[in-house]
Amino acid sequence: MTEKTLSGLGRRDILKLAAVAGATVAGVGISSTGAAFADDGLSLKGKRIAISATGTDHYFDLQAYNAQIAEVKRLGGEPIAVDAGRNDGKLIAQLQTLIAQKPDALVQILGTLSVIDPWLKRARDAGIPVLTVDVGSTNSLNNTTSDNWGIGKDLALQLVSDIGGEGNIVVFNGFYGVTPCAIRYDQLVNVIKYFPKVKILQPELRDVIPNTVQDAFTQITAILNKYPEKGSIQAVWSAWDIPQLGATQAIVATGRNEIRTYGVDGSPEVLQLIADPKSPAGADAAQQPAEIGRTAIQNVAKLLAGQTLPRETYVPALLANKENVGEIAKRLGIG
Repeated sequence: MTEKTLSGLGRRDILKLAAVAGATVAGVGISSTGAAFADDGLSLKGKRIAISATGTDHYFDLQAYNAQIAEVKRLGGEPIAVDAGRNDGKLIAQLQTLIAQKPDALVQILGTLSVIDPWLKRARDAGIPVLTVDVGSTNSLNNTTSDNWGIGKDLALQLVSDIGGEGNIVVFNGFYGVTPCAIRYDQLVNVIKYFPKVKILQPELRDVIPNTVQDAFTQITAILNKYPEKGSIQAVWSAWDIPQLGATQAIVATGRNEIRTYGVDGSPEVLQLIADPKSPAGADAAQQPAEIGRTAIQNVAKLLAGQTLPRETYVPALLANKENVGEIAKRLGIG
């Protein structure tokens, strides 16, 4: 298919693409690439499992972290769990301490690759099996994650559909060093290059941690003051949904509800906004963080039992939009 043909798609055609995308991200075609193992007969009895979290202030991180601790205990093991509180210096110090304790395995949850990878290598060189959650490291024997290529593509198709295949979009791109964020951003770029009437406004915005919501609110308010005409901006995209929350609040505060916002993770407060027909929150690719956490620990048990793991284990994500958010929230157990 040529670029000319793609760029000439009508709104109905784009909606069909988005519908197919939503089916894919909801699980079709994912199980064949390494879906979560059944846990029949798994045991971690007598094993000490280190769990290192970059931070737990975000819904995804906390859900995955707590689920890992609970799963280690359920399988009879002893969790050694540490939370770096989004402080890279603390994260490195904690990894050093964990390596010195010689656990039976180490699981790292998220983190900037350039910061954590040297320490994951040290752990592996010390004979400690390293597994990860949302970390694309060559030092990880298995990475449990959502299919971020699918998430990025499907969210981008939903965005393009909602804006009718044309208009300016604002993009937060502050964490390209975090593998899932990079993949989602690259997939956004890959999709919109076939829709030449969709433009990313420059310069791109940088989301921050901490104070993410407040900072996003401030940045989007400034952008809207710079582009005051309705129709000058069609959408705001972020690689996770806490910037989306701040952006949505700024749009409401300035009376620019024609602009839609998009993000990833499925935080309950964002899904509630999507469920509000008057809210500018357009869509959110909802991950299953607790299931990802449990699956990572089940993979540890599989590995220690002598089984071979795939390089990546994908846990399905669910694309929530204005039409299906109630069903998605129910499936995720979010009231």
